[in-house]
Amino acid sequence: MNSKIDLRSDTVTWPTEAMRQAMAQAPVGDDVYGDDPTVNQLEALAARMLGKEAALFTVSGTMGNQLALMAQVERGNEIILSERSHIVVHEAGAAAILSGAQLRCLPVVDGQLDLQHLEATIRKNPEDIHSPRTDLICLENADSDGLVLTLDYLKGVRAIARRYQEPIHMDGARLFNAEAAGPYSAADYASFADTVQICLSKGLCAPVGSLLAGPAPVIGLARRKRKILGGGMRQAGILAAAGLLALQEQRQLLVNDHQLALQLAAALKAYPQWFSLIREPQINMVFFRLTGYPVPAEQLADRLAEKQILINGPDDGIFRLVPHYWINQEKTNRFIDTLIALAAG
Repeated sequence: MNSKIDLRSDTVTWPTEAMRQAMAQAPVGDDVYGDDPTVNQLEALAARMLGKEAALFTVSGTMGNQLALMAQVERGNEIILSERSHIVVHEAGAAAILSGAQLRCLPVVDGQLDLQHLEATIRKNPEDIHSPRTDLICLENADSDGLVLTLDYLKGVRAIARRYQEPIHMDGARLFNAEAAGPYSAADYASFADTVQICLSKGLCAPVGSLLAGPAPVIGLARRKRKILGGGMRQAGILAAAGLLALQEQRQLLVNDHQLALQLAAALKAYPQWFSLIREPQINMVFFRLTGYPVPAEQLADRLAEKQILINGPDDGIFRLVPHYWINQEKTNRFIDTLIALAAG
């Protein structure tokens, strides 16, 4: 195992040895022709796990999200979503560039849109020539703040969406983290959305890839849009083989990452003179501020990097730690010990 401690994100995970072997041995074909048996197996498995008719293998979560938009939103029309969502903040304005969509960004509290505000935002009269039409509602679960959406909330959003015949897309890049956090399955959460995107290359350790799942006609159109974006891969079964193991094996290990996050949070809480926890972790993400810590916030990442420990710098004063498959108990302890040693001078 690499001795470096990388807590920047669960996107930094590299494939397991089993994945590397599966990739080397994967049966392949031309996926653009629909001939790659490993890709076909992965798409069928994902659709079945999420309770959807069909699924499409994509290069990234961003591509999966954007294909969902391209397949369901008419140019010039509107998408309602959180102002903090990945689609808004981390996808380089792709919705405007690729779909010509207007984003109606609403505030969130504890990861949730206010349902009354959501309903009031929907364009009620599709024949009004002055306004864009509302074509899609987007949710994120677990969200970028590491929060898992409750089923009661999802039921509320779905009831509103059905009232106005609006489809729902769920950015489920970390949907299996939401599954690992509690009693509900990924399919339970996905049942409240028409389309859902899941990422294989975060805590699930696959080197590349995401999947978009949903109704067969929507996925069929998304497949065409994927070709437009240059995302039609050929012998992609080499990548899909790792994705199969991500869903079959790595998914069940995410609870270990969550436990390490709880341990990190507990260790930080033991030093209230230096650290202020933003919230108790729900998944594998720990958010905190420095409060009286001797090292300035803007210097902490550099000081830790000197010790072969990687974290991102603060975002509006808030640090994020993300345990993953390649972070174990020893590395967690070493991170905390180093953090305390830096404070002691």
